[in-house]
Amino acid sequence: MQVTDLAQAAPSVWGMDPKIVATAIVVVCYAILFTEKLNRAVVALLGAALMIFSGILTQETALQGIDFNTISLLVGMMTIVGISEKSGMFQFVAVWGAKKVRANPRGLLIVLAFVTAVFSAFLDNVTTVLLIAPVTFQITRKLKINPYPYLILEIFASNIGGTATLIGDPPNILIGSALQLSFMDFVYELAPIVAITMIVLVFGFDLIWHKSLLTTEKNKQAVMRISEKDTITDWKLLGKSLFVLALVIAGFISAEHIHIANGTIAIAGAAVLLLLYTFGNRHDERERKVEEAFNLIDWTTIFFFSGLFVIVYGLEETGILRMLGQKFIELTDGSIQKSTMLIVWISAILSSAIDNIPFVATMIPMIKSMEASLGGREAMMPVWWALSLGACFGGNGTLIGASANVVVAGMAMREGHPIKFLGFLIWSVPVMLLSVGIATVFLYLEYQM
Repeated sequence: MQVTDLAQAAPSVWGMDPKIVATAIVVVCYAILFTEKLNRAVVALLGAALMIFSGILTQETALQGIDFNTISLLVGMMTIVGISEKSGMFQFVAVWGAKKVRANPRGLLIVLAFVTAVFSAFLDNVTTVLLIAPVTFQITRKLKINPYPYLILEIFASNIGGTATLIGDPPNILIGSALQLSFMDFVYELAPIVAITMIVLVFGFDLIWHKSLLTTEKNKQAVMRISEKDTITDWKLLGKSLFVLALVIAGFISAEHIHIANGTIAIAGAAVLLLLYTFGNRHDERERKVEEAFNLIDWTTIFFFSGLFVIVYGLEETGILRMLGQKFIELTDGSIQKSTMLIVWISAILSSAIDNIPFVATMIPMIKSMEASLGGREAMMPVWWALSLGACFGGNGTLIGASANVVVAGMAMREGHPIKFLGFLIWSVPVMLLSVGIATVFLYLEYQM
């Protein structure tokens, strides 16, 4: 069935206005996502199905709503990172950094924070903390110091560092794909804010914790005896991974000049690495390695994104988001400055309590609907950067604000150093307010509002 008149299509099934039906589907789905009672991919796919069964979308229009560039980018980078991880390169960097500061606890705090931030700019945040946290436990155990400040700072660094690039955090992937922004667009606009925020944050943590970060020379020597070379499990794979990663990043940087989508570059990079990874193996071994590589992909996230795209597209097709966009314009008196300031803080506060991915996915079409009234895309760029900064920085607001937070808390619990929800708030709220405050000032100065 081709739906040309939504006002007629939805009531034939539901007996209600399509706007009400679509809104009800979105509210129920988001409420369930907030409670975390069901798997998020299942919720998103059920919501997508309801959009189709209700008549709000057809099978064809539902597929049109899926951003396959985003899906390709996620699948490609997950494959590359998953294979590269097998070489041990990420653990190597962490141990090497620790030894460069002579296992000094204060120096270690700085190194692990910035290593986490840099990794998060190129890997997803969960993968980053899964790589860095075990190394942190290993080193702090040998130094006989409390890992708590290191873990807390790594949580913050993962969310802040991921803000710096197109591929660092899912909200950026969504925004970049929707606006056809390049890898370097994000680096130019957001990396300076991230760098300043990280410097301020690390300085603050060092100021607060430096008196507690004490150890003996004997303990330092125990760390210095750790061989970073032992962390490399496959030197040939390391070379192949670095080669492909360099090619992919170069592709991202030049994407706007070669006119190839970021998703295509990521998929091509994954295919090349899979080829190099399995080349020369027997048929059965080759097939096993390929299957293992595909098992490294977070398919829950992929299906979550796919379902979410359909849900949001259904909401968009009813005209609700366009209507909300107009209300927002009225609220801000059509001012880019007011819109920017409001978006960055609303995004941060809401993203600290709910998953920032569905929030950003919903905000994108709404903000797009405002462009014509507020001077076009170029005039609206401060608003888009505000959405990115608020959504990414807001993940630091609570323990459930980002997946990386929950992962580190779980690992800390197993190691006997629990991170409590309320205890985390003592650190997270000031950090979120500080980081968003820095972003606000930067946006104001950058665009001379």
